[in-house]
Amino acid sequence: MVLNSHNGWDKLKEIIVGTAEGSAAVLSWNQSDPPSTELIRRAQKLSAGAFPQWFLDEISEDLDGLSQAIQDFGAVVYRPQVHDIKKPYSSPFWTSTGNNIYNVRDLHLVVGNTVIEAPSQHIARYYEASALYKIWYQYFDEGMRWISAPKPKLVDPVILPYFRDESERVLTTEDIRHKELTGGRVEKLHKLSEEEILFEAANTLRLGKDLLYLVSSSGNQKGAKWLQTVLGSEYRVHITEDIYRSSHIDSTVLVLKPGLVMLNSTRVNENNCPSLFKNWEKIWFEDVAPTTEEELNFQKDVRDPIATELEELGFSTNLRDMASPWVGMNFLSLDPETVLVDKRQENLIRMLESKNFTVVPIRMRHIYTQGGGLHCATLDTVRESVLEDYFT
Repeated sequence: MVLNSHNGWDKLKEIIVGTAEGSAAVLSWNQSDPPSTELIRRAQKLSAGAFPQWFLDEISEDLDGLSQAIQDFGAVVYRPQVHDIKKPYSSPFWTSTGNNIYNVRDLHLVVGNTVIEAPSQHIARYYEASALYKIWYQYFDEGMRWISAPKPKLVDPVILPYFRDESERVLTTEDIRHKELTGGRVEKLHKLSEEEILFEAANTLRLGKDLLYLVSSSGNQKGAKWLQTVLGSEYRVHITEDIYRSSHIDSTVLVLKPGLVMLNSTRVNENNCPSLFKNWEKIWFEDVAPTTEEELNFQKDVRDPIATELEELGFSTNLRDMASPWVGMNFLSLDPETVLVDKRQENLIRMLESKNFTVVPIRMRHIYTQGGGLHCATLDTVRESVLEDYFT
């Protein structure tokens, strides 16, 4: 059980798959104006309606199916150890509950025999990484190098408005297409301050000795600088800023194998394509399936109204959030010729098969309301790979 993963495509040997267990709505508030115990209980009871048992059961069924497909390939699957996500915790500045242990890739960057715990900009994720500690200690006993980024204070303002005034917003081609795919919803945008080191691991694409880091609403410049400092001269951290304004990189740039990259053509073009891929073959793709009517109705009829009530009670919550429709581009490579893909993404499956990939369809019914696709919900820890330089 020796940690070893340098990229996202070499033959998979061991992996962590997330869980729906304990998933709950985020409730947070400032320490300067705490709610009463009675109000907290009222909010918890109200927010429980956003995670009905049938919903959690379906997510669990799909994650179990994903795990089984990986095991059928011959890889070992580990699952997180979930704590009480609903229990409030505090810093000197704020109090919050957690959200889920579903998107296990978001906060953990595996670079060779090193795992780096990322400093998320969300207070609701402050203790999320601890759900993987039981697994990490097993790897640590076999020589894993374990690094945690400095814990940010996350004192306002951390998340900044993307526009000084939302009325200034002019919808881009991406925004318009987003609305078409989501029944009229527009992705809310924001920026991060540069007062602290802030990033989520899913902002980074691993390419052997090179890492591509997306500066966005989930990663700032200081985060990239810190990452380069920690990794040292053996690695090169490259920054890209203008391919996606919102969050993680794995709905925008996905590498299938050395020399072949898939790019979200709604966001990336020849002019802003990261220079790393100048000489690589590029697959331009954007034709994802629309967000399902079931998920849109669940969001509109259940979650949005609950979010409104919680906000009126004085709580901050994440219940308005939905993943981008392009999270459907998420795939997980089992080896350089075999990929797992959301079964609803028929256009993506046909495209990959036309490139001679073996595609294994996977059922993932709630990727938009749970906030991540099958790549987000997995974290490869061991691949049959060595550290290579693909660009010099």
